[in-house]
Amino acid sequence: MNDKHIVSSFDSDLEQIQAHIMKMGGLVEEAILDASKSLKNRDEELAEIVRNNDKAIDQLEQLVNDECFKLIALRSPTAIDLRVVLSVMKIAGNLERIGDYAKNMAKRTGVLVHMTPVEGARGALRRMAREVQLMLKDALDAYIQRDAELAQDILERDRDIDQMYNALFREFLTFMMEDPRYITPCMHLHFIAKNTERMGDHVTSIAEQVIYLVTGELPDENRPKSDHYDPALHSAE
Repeated sequence: MNDKHIVSSFDSDLEQIQAHIMKMGGLVEEAILDASKSLKNRDEELAEIVRNNDKAIDQLEQLVNDECFKLIALRSPTAIDLRVVLSVMKIAGNLERIGDYAKNMAKRTGVLVHMTPVEGARGALRRMAREVQLMLKDALDAYIQRDAELAQDILERDRDIDQMYNALFREFLTFMMEDPRYITPCMHLHFIAKNTERMGDHVTSIAEQVIYLVTGELPDENRPKSDHYDPALHSAE
């Protein structure tokens, strides 16, 4: 078989897979924004839409994985090309998890609308989610453009998300200590904040895959984190 034909077929197949990744990324960005908007506006209908749309994200991840396995089996990619394919699968996995966290946020919206509002919390969580969405947009751009510098910048920006989470965690503790009525809503809000912080972690994982694609090396795994919290209140689900 002609080598040029093999290369052309691989590139064509990979381009189709990358189109699925970008579609998936767009749906995940929308889920983040809509979930945070539903929380801020106490909009149960929008929250339900976010929960239902998560199925499309899951289906796209499965499609990406199936096509990647098929590509490996049929095209026998070289080491460099195989690295691209495996990175694509990892990116799809991270996108799927971010979508799950957005869905979890939407689930708690339906509970919080019936509870005592916590002043300032919904707006702060929406701003935090917006920052994560912008990071995700840049991570996907960095992937398409193979821009390691932009990807590295995303790793640094994740510290801002950690700091926002820490500030919210302390604020929720204060509310709970001052008035027992806030204990239950603040617990739910804390879980949302932690889920949002975890979204940021998955975005940085995407950025790390970009750096790996460009340089052949993953960033230092000992990247410092700034999210310190009470394990008794910790939940990423």
